[in-house]
Amino acid sequence: MLCERLGKTPVDLGDRAGYVVNHLLLPYLNSAMRMLESRDLSLAEVDAAVERGFGYPMGPFALLDTIGLDVSPAIQQRLHEEFDEPSLTPATLLEQLVDLGHLGRKTGMGLRAY
Repeated sequence: MLCERLGKTPVDLGDRAGYVVNHLLLPYLNSAMRMLESRDLSLAEVDAAVERGFGYPMGPFALLDTIGLDVSPAIQQRLHEEFDEPSLTPATLLEQLVDLGHLGRKTGMGLRAY
């Protein structure tokens, strides 16, 4: 198989919305947004904790700004419609930023100014 020759592992999901990564990544990003909404920790604290603690190349907020703040809720909404999973309901703050046109790096303003 091509996947295996490329050193990848194929995963057969059947006919369904989303990919394995989306089902794991989007609740993680959404949880980070909800932490920011509740003001438990600052954006910088969360990103630093994830980068240092887990060794990730970037924290959830840097990743959201890179992906595009409009992309994440669009995927979340589609997955929520299909699976009725509460963790996939887009965070209110994320939707508000999108409504303001703050889409991340591509617009120069997201969770941070660029």
